[in-house]
Amino acid sequence: MFIKIRRDTLIILLLAFMLILSGRVMTYMSYASSTNVGDQGVQISGIIVKGNDIVPLDSIKSSLANVGFRSGSYIQGDTLVTSKRKVPLNEAIDNAKQAVMLTTIPGTQITPIAAADVQVDNQTGLVTVNVIEDFSNIQIKGLNGTF
Repeated sequence: MFIKIRRDTLIILLLAFMLILSGRVMTYMSYASSTNVGDQGVQISGIIVKGNDIVPLDSIKSSLANVGFRSGSYIQGDTLVTSKRKVPLNEAIDNAKQAVMLTTIPGTQITPIAAADVQVDNQTGLVTVNVIEDFSNIQIKGLNGTF
């Protein structure tokens, strides 16, 4: 029932574990202690989507990435800087609202999102999207006409 491990093998495994653990701790501490925003500004750190039931998160996040809110983009003052262009932040937020509202259910042409609110935190780079889905006024066209 017991696994026989030689003493020198056990010591080597414990040293390897301690080296890996200390490397992870040092990496975290260096990241957490850095306060340098840098020349680029505040990086887009993530996207939080609230209120979606039917439309998948990946579809909404890809719509936001197409507008410019993706990794590699950053906020410098009141400007969203992407790899291809510079856009005023308020214009980028308006474009993001429109892009989210045009997001479809994958495999269909149904756009159930009736309203979207996009907020960007200039200090952390976090993008928060509140979505309202409404299926009451959707026109679905089938083979025999409108349902």
